[in-house]
Amino acid sequence: MAFTTKQIINTAVAGHVSTGKTSLTETLLFHGGTVSRAETVESGKTVSDYTPEEVERGISIYTSLSNTLWKDTKINILDTPGSSDFIGQVIAGFRAAESVILLLAADSGVQIGTIKLWRILEERELPRFMFINKMDKERASFTETLNDLKEKFDANFVPVTFPIGASTGYKGIVDIINQKAYMLPESGKKEQVVDIPEDMKDEFEEYRTALIEAAAEGDDAIMEKYFEEGTLRDEDILKGLKRGVQAKSCIPVFCGVATAHSGIASLLNFLAVTAPSPVVTVEKAKNENDEELEIPVSSDKPFSSFVFKTSIDQFAGKMSFLKIVTGVLTSDTDVYNPNARQKERISKIFTGNGKKLTEEGELNAGDIAILTKLGSVQTNNTLCVHDDVKYFEPLKVPNPVHAVAIKAVNKKDEDKLNQFLQRASEEDLTFRINYDTETKENVISGMGELQINLILGKIKDHQKIEMETKVPKVAYRETITKSVKSTEYTHKKQTGGHGQYGRVVINLKPLPRGEQYSFENRIKGGAVSKGYMPGIEKGLHDAMDGGILAGYPVVDVGIELIDGKEHTVDSSEMSFRLAAKGALKDAMLKAGPVLLEPVMNLRVFVDDQYLGDVLSDLSSRRGRVLGQEQLGGGIIEVIAQVPQAELLRYAIDLRSITSGSASFEMDFDHYDPISGKIADAVIKASQADQGKED
Repeated sequence: MAFTTKQIINTAVAGHVSTGKTSLTETLLFHGGTVSRAETVESGKTVSDYTPEEVERGISIYTSLSNTLWKDTKINILDTPGSSDFIGQVIAGFRAAESVILLLAADSGVQIGTIKLWRILEERELPRFMFINKMDKERASFTETLNDLKEKFDANFVPVTFPIGASTGYKGIVDIINQKAYMLPESGKKEQVVDIPEDMKDEFEEYRTALIEAAAEGDDAIMEKYFEEGTLRDEDILKGLKRGVQAKSCIPVFCGVATAHSGIASLLNFLAVTAPSPVVTVEKAKNENDEELEIPVSSDKPFSSFVFKTSIDQFAGKMSFLKIVTGVLTSDTDVYNPNARQKERISKIFTGNGKKLTEEGELNAGDIAILTKLGSVQTNNTLCVHDDVKYFEPLKVPNPVHAVAIKAVNKKDEDKLNQFLQRASEEDLTFRINYDTETKENVISGMGELQINLILGKIKDHQKIEMETKVPKVAYRETITKSVKSTEYTHKKQTGGHGQYGRVVINLKPLPRGEQYSFENRIKGGAVSKGYMPGIEKGLHDAMDGGILAGYPVVDVGIELIDGKEHTVDSSEMSFRLAAKGALKDAMLKAGPVLLEPVMNLRVFVDDQYLGDVLSDLSSRRGRVLGQEQLGGGIIEVIAQVPQAELLRYAIDLRSITSGSASFEMDFDHYDPISGKIADAVIKASQADQGKED
């Protein structure tokens, strides 16, 4: 049966590491009847974590898709990883969802991962629900965690359930809307629904009043009812909260113990009624003229969809996960991929519960489909009909922060290795492979050591390819510090018959940082024919590409050609190319050449207990701290600029300094001059590398 768009809910499950995301997903599937038993993460049999590497490590690595049915509503669940190394997978899950269930552990409260996820949710304006999990753990506290949320985030957090006891005294939850207590179930049984304990009535009334007020604020008509009657009926509360969730004016808060099936029924009941369906979504796109479009999710228009995730399975092959935006997707239809300008024939469409695929006849707008073996299709592609082409907005993923240079031990494995690295980059857009023409290295980069090691380990185990990795070289630049006038170079060679002759005179001056290069021909009177000008410019570029100090490209130089001389017989384009190259090299030697190093913008998110260690470490890396911002609750964002050469192992070192609690983002900002011992070391290393190549 194809569910209508209004009957569909797409929600992602997210949270800091070890907050219980996969356990919650498993329990939701059990309560909805998708699975007959909720497995534990330790068993290696959960629906979400099914790949060998996830089972072996006991963590989520990929965003997985599953679905369940609750109150005639299909709930698509996207279980996302907790480690920041796999943030690309999280962003893919968010792209397909209209809401997010954000988990916290009751014994840990808001953590750095929570804050980073919150920032992403704010950027995407996604409605969210909070689930305070692990209420049975030592030091668990619902009140402290709720206060932690209110302290760290500017939002209206409204409890919908609250706990009966905590830690070893945890007995269940109170559902404020249903006005019932759901007691901690015995193993394999459902929660027992009873009256609210008498000693919790005052706490219940306090939370109920806050909930009613939040519901009233979500809808003007309901607000009038509240003023007239002094209270609200349950259906009005739900209606007002639904409006509030969609408007992000309130954040419903739940609690429970996912592994013990406690608090799950209340969460499902609330999701089915209040979670936004895809009908509220408007997707951004562009047409073939690059004009911006806004596309409401609707089944009444021609088919279009967005590919938010690619998975390559050793048995099923390439799987494309797509969110249907408009129209109806049916089997045995032709679709068009405008990104690749290619038609694709669809034979079967699937929905998924982890690794289990279920064939469907058709799926409506708002639903999530899996298509297999579409050769031209990649993540971020649009699939649509040929006469209604559009391009949906691509995923916004962060830049990689950790890189290594890589090569196969056996040269004959290089092509095969590159093939599988490219395949890995299709599955996660934060993992990238690039051949650096300057350093002559294959460089792979990602969000952390764990992500890269997992990818390389998978290739080694499955393909039996031995690899060598090392810290990548830095792409330095060279420039000049002063102007030089009238540098002359004559290329003259006589070898019998036609010789070679070209004379070039240039002026050289430094340009402001970032202007790269300028060339001006100021020769008057035709001393050098125009036909030789391409050769002269090529020669200048040859000299700039090869550098003068350490073989790095030269930037930010202005060159004026002021004179020259040619020979009627012996001159040629090549002669002037060599003359220009020699002239520029001679000029640069006189112009105070210096090395330039890339400097990165760095943002570190750190608990205040580690702030001093982080600042001291940045100082040792020649970093310049530009500012600090309190994000609340002891979390600080440090903003700095640091040379790239000092950050090549920062992902590993920061983890060590902060016991794995901190994270960071970085991007390129500018080049700065370096001199003295630092420059000498770079030049010496470059010369040693060139000696090896020779």
